[in-house]
Amino acid sequence: MDEKEKEFQNHNDDNGSEFTPVPDKPGTRSIQLKPFSFVMLIFGLILITAGITFFILTAGEDKVVEVVKPAQQPSDRQEFNKLYEAYDNLKNDYFQDIDETAVIDGAINGMVDALGDPYSDYLNEDEARQLNESISSSFEGIGAEIQEQDGYIAVVSPIKNSPAERAGLLPKDMITEVDGKSIQGMSSSEAVLLIRGEKGTPVILTIKRTGTDEPIEVKIIRDVIPIETVYYEMDSDKIGYVRITSFSMGTYKELLTALDSMEKDGMAGLVVDVRQNPGGILNGALEISDLFVEKGKNLLQSQEKGQNPEVYRATNGRKVKVPVTVLIDDGSASASEILAAALSESSGIPLIGVTTFGKGTVQSPKDLDDGSNLKITTAKWLTPEGNWIHEKGIKPDYEVPYPSYAMLPYLNPADEMKEGLLSSTVKTAEEMLKAVGYNPGEVDGLFDKVTEEAVIELQKDLDIEPSGILVGDSTIGLMDKLRTKIDEDDPQLLKAKEILLEKLTE
Repeated sequence: MDEKEKEFQNHNDDNGSEFTPVPDKPGTRSIQLKPFSFVMLIFGLILITAGITFFILTAGEDKVVEVVKPAQQPSDRQEFNKLYEAYDNLKNDYFQDIDETAVIDGAINGMVDALGDPYSDYLNEDEARQLNESISSSFEGIGAEIQEQDGYIAVVSPIKNSPAERAGLLPKDMITEVDGKSIQGMSSSEAVLLIRGEKGTPVILTIKRTGTDEPIEVKIIRDVIPIETVYYEMDSDKIGYVRITSFSMGTYKELLTALDSMEKDGMAGLVVDVRQNPGGILNGALEISDLFVEKGKNLLQSQEKGQNPEVYRATNGRKVKVPVTVLIDDGSASASEILAAALSESSGIPLIGVTTFGKGTVQSPKDLDDGSNLKITTAKWLTPEGNWIHEKGIKPDYEVPYPSYAMLPYLNPADEMKEGLLSSTVKTAEEMLKAVGYNPGEVDGLFDKVTEEAVIELQKDLDIEPSGILVGDSTIGLMDKLRTKIDEDDPQLLKAKEILLEKLTE
């Protein structure tokens, strides 16, 4: 297979050329008409003049002349005959006036939906504007990446420190309703318009979660979602930790700032965390991958329809020179998987966590003249070794599952739980209490006296009136304690640091 090397940095084509035909010289050509042709030309001009005169004379009268004919169809695009015919029938025969924009948008949506590709989408003007906001600036909403999946809307990943994350949304949660309205069958762009909204306004999502029989209602207060994508810190062992939450236009520069700071403080090893990272801009993933891969080695292969794969290779730029590990999970998708694959296959950097999401295609937004947008899949990407991970994901070198308490469903603070109640929600609360150090007795879904005493101890620690009833601030406090435990007792991060320390002591 012939490989075409292509660096991801800006590339100017110096071999461009332009051909301009040379016009005839003025005065060297003339038009000659035969007598018959001349007469016909004069006759045509008379008819045109008469027509213009008739129009002027009758313009003020209440006369309507309607000519009904099929819409003009380009002779070379006969495949659209049926579409034009259907549109004309709707416009002329439907019992009410139609919304032409909505009908045309619907036709385009139908064509895209017929592809059966959850990542290709048509975005009207409002949806296209929101896409641009999510890439380049802040926006107002809940902060979750979603996609259409088998007629439903699935959560790919909540954004770090977003209302969605604080409310407990998890990857693979299926959103069935927004504020009581079913969104089954909607595209992800249509669902986004319902889920997003002004800061401070509430939205109630009804979700189905794997392992839970009953639907869960989650109330989320919308907020400003800043596109801050890199968070970092360094521990006492000089092990740096950097979490990349998505790949936006500023991610590469944010990461360089983090590396500068930690290298200045003597960083000896680095953990790169792309868990719950739904992806983003391809170029950002390539720029970051280049920091960890030796010049000339493969970063990515991209293959468009009917073309041989293009190979993107690392350049001779800045490189991270300390041992590295990478954290992945089932919320790591697209650009996150590109980074993980590049570092694993081209630099031998170990991956820790669970198998990634499995999105091996590339989407290109194409702006239309009216401000709308077609976001369509234009290529598939392959790992440096030529593997296509689509719908399979990337397996970690060290599989470290999340603890069971990290996957517990959200508790609605408005639901009151007290002695005598038997439900699956009580069982979830008991599991949470046990995980954060309280003794709820047997975890059986029955809110008994022992469970009540555990709740009283929780309320005392939270400086809340010890009623023994789990509701409101008590429920919120319990979930906050659980979130803190998940962050502090992170088995995947602990394993990643353990591997680095072993390398540093070899």
